[in-house]
Amino acid sequence: MRNILLISSSRVHGTGYLDHAEPAIAGLIGPIDRILFVPYALHDRDGYATLARDRFSAMGTALESLHAAKDPVRAVEEAAAIFIGGGNTFRLLKALYDLRLLEPIRRAVAGGVPYIGSSAGSNVACPTIRTTKDMPIVQPPSFDALGLVPFQISPHYLDPDPGSTHMGETQEERILQYLEENDRTVVGLREAAMLRSAGKSFTLLGTAGARIFRKGMAPVEVAPGAPLDALLPA
Repeated sequence: MRNILLISSSRVHGTGYLDHAEPAIAGLIGPIDRILFVPYALHDRDGYATLARDRFSAMGTALESLHAAKDPVRAVEEAAAIFIGGGNTFRLLKALYDLRLLEPIRRAVAGGVPYIGSSAGSNVACPTIRTTKDMPIVQPPSFDALGLVPFQISPHYLDPDPGSTHMGETQEERILQYLEENDRTVVGLREAAMLRSAGKSFTLLGTAGARIFRKGMAPVEVAPGAPLDALLPA
């Protein structure tokens, strides 16, 4: 049974690392007292692991970082829960390919292991990373990702500012361009918003809401707490 939490951002203005997501994380992992952290989206993996370890320790959960494991595949296979942190999505996905971790993570999640993704970690839970906002600082073998959910996410979603003098594309325009070439639903997930999946059911958590984009259809605004089953493919 799929047990997934996809967080738009690890930080929300005025709060600390994962503070806004702590209740949702606690609800996902329940009595599990250890979690495997995947730090490959940032260059300083030691520092990133320390940040995550301290935060989860405050929640009463031990954290092991995958980059310190002698056998990363075995570490995934033995994980009680998995957390993939944010950073650069291209760097993260390349590392998952290089270490041959995509299929072990898929098997673990299919077997019921809870999965938490934040930002880039949410991007790689999708079928591809084509809706990331990140710069391709490295080149993974493919844009195909874990496919834990059957739709795309665009984290850190920002609504168009009608008073802005910026002449570049808005995030909404980029998502609509994606839909010109692809037929896959995209969730514009604002900061402070999260998607919770239990089995085939999806619920929007947090305080910020989301915007759902589907090919050939007008975008749909979704409020926090709303079930998304009617809008998202199962």
